[in-house]
Amino acid sequence: MDFNWDHLGEDNEEELDEGEYKFQWGSKDGLIFLIDCTESMFRKDADENESPFELCIKCAKCVIQNKIISSDKDLLGIVFFGTELGLPGAEVVLELEDLLKEPNNNNFKKNFGHSSDFSLSDGLSICSNMFSNCTQKLGFKRVLLFTNNDEPHKHSSHLQRQAAAKVEDLHQNGINIELMHINQNDHDFDVNVFYKDLLFTDDYDDDDDDDRAIIPDPSEKFEELLTRVRSKDHKKRALSRVHFSLGEGIEFSIGIYKLVRTCDKPSPIKLYQKTNEEIKTVTKTFLSETVEILMPQDVKKCQTYAGKRICFEQEETTEMKHFDKPGIKLMGFKPRNYIKPYFHIKPATFIYPDESTIQGSITMFTALLKKCLDHNVVAICQYIPRKNTPPRFVALIPQDQLLDEHKVQVTPPGFHVIFLPFADDFRKLNLNKTLPKANEEQIEKAKEVIRKLTFKKFSCDSFENPSLQTHYVNVEAIALDRDQVEEITDYTLPNTETMDKKARKLISEFKELVFPEDYIPGQKHKPGGGAGAASKRAKLDSIDIDVEAEAKAGRIARLTVPILKEYIKQKNIKTTSTKKADLIDAIAAHLGL
Repeated sequence: MDFNWDHLGEDNEEELDEGEYKFQWGSKDGLIFLIDCTESMFRKDADENESPFELCIKCAKCVIQNKIISSDKDLLGIVFFGTELGLPGAEVVLELEDLLKEPNNNNFKKNFGHSSDFSLSDGLSICSNMFSNCTQKLGFKRVLLFTNNDEPHKHSSHLQRQAAAKVEDLHQNGINIELMHINQNDHDFDVNVFYKDLLFTDDYDDDDDDDRAIIPDPSEKFEELLTRVRSKDHKKRALSRVHFSLGEGIEFSIGIYKLVRTCDKPSPIKLYQKTNEEIKTVTKTFLSETVEILMPQDVKKCQTYAGKRICFEQEETTEMKHFDKPGIKLMGFKPRNYIKPYFHIKPATFIYPDESTIQGSITMFTALLKKCLDHNVVAICQYIPRKNTPPRFVALIPQDQLLDEHKVQVTPPGFHVIFLPFADDFRKLNLNKTLPKANEEQIEKAKEVIRKLTFKKFSCDSFENPSLQTHYVNVEAIALDRDQVEEITDYTLPNTETMDKKARKLISEFKELVFPEDYIPGQKHKPGGGAGAASKRAKLDSIDIDVEAEAKAGRIARLTVPILKEYIKQKNIKTTSTKKADLIDAIAAHLGL
């Protein structure tokens, strides 16, 4: 069983070959847009609404707007042969928008000009210097090269060799270069002419002269860059690293990760109203009688028990919290079906081997995972996540590695840590209500409705939080001095149009089978309807109410829906609504009120 642990570990500590770049998790990322500004980049095809240059600017603008929200500590730069790395901000976004507003980009030609006598090596050198001069630690360095020219140094082999040497230098320094080539109607971009040897592709064989470089079509990348995604970028780091004990003297190391967590709105920063300076909050404890400020050692903690205050010293409180050192201890195994859905009391975590702490952890972890999968069991363990925290019982549910058709990993191998409830956590509910039972016809009709409205594909990551999106678009509008806020789509709302198209008839039939004739959504009805509803209608029929007089006196709103519906039926008033407000409007229109 090959789990490819080396490719999946968050912190692979194995020695790398000389010159190979090692990614550093948890640090800032650096991205430079290296944009070709030759005159051909500003020409529009007959059927195109924008030039390649405008497309590049839109991509850069969109990425900066996304970075402001997702990871505002990352560093970005835009190179037309001269700029600086800086934090993403509203000023840069507005400057890029100004470039797009210029008619035919004539101002760019006047201010900067176009030249065919340039060196790609110089542009790459500027990018390299920008990364070198950056004083902050960068975990990932990347240059996006935008161009529509597949042979920039057609008449100069010297400049070609310079560019190739500079690309090699960037690669050795851990700077990744991605080609974002642009096709135009009058010319198809051929990566094999110049960029095949420049970019380090593994998709072709150097010994085969007829083989051509396979570089993915950038159309999908452009679409990705132009997509606005307002969400935080979470760094892939372990919550903690602890030891997993299988018994006395048998331990290996694991990292604990959280696969899903609630994404909240950024915390507001309090500012002083007069100067807009940031306010620092300081909390002090004082004695209410003398207003004397107390130090931490002056404070005791207590709880009331049987009417008496039981006080504890700080050392006693700390000692009460200590049970054992942090880690996971194996207690035994249970069949997988032992873990019930109602055991869920808090979000699960995920554990993965950590070879950097204890050598051989991957081997032991793999053996445990394989046996749990083979026997379809879960491991029951004691879990202490960190120092001075109480122990919990957890169930470790094994997960096998899953690969797609391209042998790319979809789900990693490891254990899901499910927190189990204690006896004190279970609640006993006495539900003695007698509920009506559905008959076979109602059950079958409900099944038809469910089958008709069943999702073919559903994924949680396809739906954005409308509350977060509303917050971000409002903040963005204020930062960029927008008069109008960008409209967002709330994907949590049901698609009533599609549902109505698919199952309108079935839903109507289901309602007729289940609900009484006078059923109105939102109002309380007696279970079963039937006799209760019939007796209620009979009682209403026996009451002599002058609906017309009540309407003219302005008291029609006091009447019940059944009375209003009965009056509408008697007077043959046309209305299809069952809402009380609509019924009142229909009667008022009939009476000319």
